[in-house]
Amino acid sequence: MSSPPDQAQPGTRRRHPVAMTVYGVVAAAVIGTASFLSIQSASGGSDLRANMTLIAPAGAGGGWDTFVREQQQAMRTNNIVNNAQVVNIPGAGGTIGLGQLTTMEGQANTIMSTGTVMLGGVALNDSPVSLADVRPIARMAEEYDALVVPADSPYNTLDELIADWKKDPKAFPFTGGSAGSIDHLIIADLALQAGIDPADITYIPKTSGGEAIQTISSGTAKAATSGFTEFADQVEAGRLKILGVASPEPLEGIDAPTFREQGYDVELTNWRGMVAPPGITDEEFAELEAIIAETVETPEWREALERNQWQDVYLTGPEFEQFIEEDRAEIEALIEELDL
Repeated sequence: MSSPPDQAQPGTRRRHPVAMTVYGVVAAAVIGTASFLSIQSASGGSDLRANMTLIAPAGAGGGWDTFVREQQQAMRTNNIVNNAQVVNIPGAGGTIGLGQLTTMEGQANTIMSTGTVMLGGVALNDSPVSLADVRPIARMAEEYDALVVPADSPYNTLDELIADWKKDPKAFPFTGGSAGSIDHLIIADLALQAGIDPADITYIPKTSGGEAIQTISSGTAKAATSGFTEFADQVEAGRLKILGVASPEPLEGIDAPTFREQGYDVELTNWRGMVAPPGITDEEFAELEAIIAETVETPEWREALERNQWQDVYLTGPEFEQFIEEDRAEIEALIEELDL
């Protein structure tokens, strides 16, 4: 068994106190019996390397979906897991999927992606379950959001967009991930930086980047924020253009300035990792840690990091649990500040 890469130290995220009114509601997804049984069937058996279900707690085409499908490819190609399948369980900032996972007591063959968005979803939706009800395996990547508009949009710079936004903020709808997500907070932070009252923001939450793209393509929203990977194909195809990214420095391979370079001090990150169901044995958990450790060492995963503009922030064990607790406290305090 190969050894895991050096563990990164828990990161910190700078945030500004902002307040806003959310437009729309968070839809609650109902998971059917057939979906539940399909997960149970695929995850049956005691050999974790024979069958594995990776849950993406969001719709197809989104960041969590891409994240687990990249793992699936790396696992299959390198024979780490013989049969790895992906199941999407969208809704409520990932808390529908989280609730599903907490009911799968002892089913070690099923693991799920998690991250910043889920911590926000738990706080915002007053979820009866949290990451304390599952077993964190590893933090694997983080990424920065991009702000995009349709290719035929009249806006070619962030300043042009903000000038129009200021004229009538409530009539200028944005879209992105779930309410309270990093996507949402970036718009609020940008409003504050631009001198717009965050209470006047109109934000339409969606369950995936794919839905956000449809929303701006139809004209329902004028701009969208989400992880760069969720927009990359559409940008490359010439259907979307990027006006800025929420990174501290320009990102290699992305032809767009940072918000900071354009005079708006907005910088937020979105981490992603994997968790296991409750009730599994320590031996099973150790095997899951080994599977993920092997996965992140593969050439396919290293290529995925580069292709998706993800940063390598691998972290496991007590340090990862500590990071989650610190991030949870920070996000809950921010959600309370926003009065969401």
